[in-house]
Amino acid sequence: MTEVEATVDPTISPALRAEALESLLLERGLIDTKTIETFIRTYETAVGPMNGAKVVAKAWTDPEYKQHLLADGTAAIAALGFKGPQGEHMVVLENTPDVHHVVVCTLCSCYPWPVLGLPPSWYKDPAYRARVVKEPRAVLAEWGTELDPGVEVRVMDSSSEVRYLVLPERPAGTESMSEEELAALVTRDSMVGVTKVLAP
Repeated sequence: MTEVEATVDPTISPALRAEALESLLLERGLIDTKTIETFIRTYETAVGPMNGAKVVAKAWTDPEYKQHLLADGTAAIAALGFKGPQGEHMVVLENTPDVHHVVVCTLCSCYPWPVLGLPPSWYKDPAYRARVVKEPRAVLAEWGTELDPGVEVRVMDSSSEVRYLVLPERPAGTESMSEEELAALVTRDSMVGVTKVLAP
């Protein structure tokens, strides 16, 4: 146990720790309140899975855009205004009735921030990172994603050079839905590939 670990009280909530750290950094002039507020506002309203959901819904309703997205994910995503750090080189993978993609970062937690926001804790968990490579079907089943034996499962390993976004299968019965309605069905987990998009 390190000296720092020995001084951290495990009963103190992470939120309280973050608040104390913020106070210390402000007090020492290492950060300013406006910068913090800008980052919070950005991650609350401008960066997150709602961006990826818009990309998916547009691909489902616009064949030309879908073709562009699969050919050059980075440019097609940027055309909708979603770009920035951790999104410099995006590859989009289409799930079909025959092929199911699931994404992992085996080395750390490389993740497409502009379209999915910050990575969830389970994505960074060493157990997920190891198991989804060795036994992807078992991991998917734990998420409730049961695949027919004939479906090929492809595990894609993100890196600092390339980040992946899964284009999930469009659920049946959604043909009359608008882009906005479709986007509301799309979840972060379906764009990582651990779940499917469910019909309304």
